[in-house]
Amino acid sequence: MSTDSDETPTSPASLSITLWSIWSWFVFGACVVIWVPLMLITFLVTLPFDRGRYWTGYLYRKMPVAHQKLNPLWTFHITGEVPENHRNPWIVVSNHESFVDILLISHLPFEMKWLSKQQMFRIPVAGWLMYLAGDVQVVRGDKSSAQKAMDACKVKLDRKVSVMIFPEGTRAVDGELGAFKDGAFRLAIETQLPILPLAVSGTKEALRKHDWRFGRADAEVHVLPPMPTEGLTMDDLESFKASVRDAIAEQLATMKSTASR
Repeated sequence: MSTDSDETPTSPASLSITLWSIWSWFVFGACVVIWVPLMLITFLVTLPFDRGRYWTGYLYRKMPVAHQKLNPLWTFHITGEVPENHRNPWIVVSNHESFVDILLISHLPFEMKWLSKQQMFRIPVAGWLMYLAGDVQVVRGDKSSAQKAMDACKVKLDRKVSVMIFPEGTRAVDGELGAFKDGAFRLAIETQLPILPLAVSGTKEALRKHDWRFGRADAEVHVLPPMPTEGLTMDDLESFKASVRDAIAEQLATMKSTASR
C-alpha cells in the first residue's frame, strides 16, 4: 500500500485521494442531514420507555458506519469476542490514536455513552447530536466537572447502558500508549461493573494532519475479554488499572506485529 508521503500534489495517487475526500465529505454532510430528523423521531418515540436513550444513541453510532461503507479510503475491522448481552453495562476503555477511533469503535454492535470534552459538544450539529444521544461532557482539568461527569456515567450504567472512556485522557502524540488516568477504573470499582478493554490500531493514517483530505487507512478494533471488579476495593485501583493497561498494550503489540508481516 502506498503511503501519503509518496504522493506529490499532482500525482495520480494524490488526485485520487482528493477526489475521494470530496466525495466522503459530501457523504458525511448527507448523513448528517438524514440523521438529524431520524434521531429526533427516535428520541421522541422512545422517550416514554428509554430513559437511558439507548436507541437514540445506537442510531447515532450508525452514522459513522454508513459513512465508512461509502468511503473507499477507509477499511475497518472488528476482531476479538464481542459480548453477547449488550444491555449488561460495562465501562469500556480503549487506547486513543486518532479522532477516527471514535468512528471505528462506533462499529461495535451495542450502544455506549461517550465521555467527551466539553468542546466537542460545541461543534454545530455534531455537538447537538451528542446531546441528543445522551453523551457525557467533561471540562478537562476541572475536578468538579470530572466528578459530575462520573456521577452522570453512574446514571447511564444504572439504566443498563455502557459508558466509553479513553483512560489516556487525550490522543497519543507519538503513537505510544500513554499513562492511564484513574477515572474509568475508580468508576468500575465503585459500581462493581466490569471493564471491557479495546485495542485500536491503524486509525492514525485516516485523518491527514493539517489537511482537509482523508488518508488511506486499514484500521482494527480488537475486543478483549471483560475484566471483572467484583470484590475489588480502592486499595486495588492501581494494580487493576495496570492490569488493564498491560492487556491493551500486549494486544497492540500483537496487532502491530501482525500488520508488519
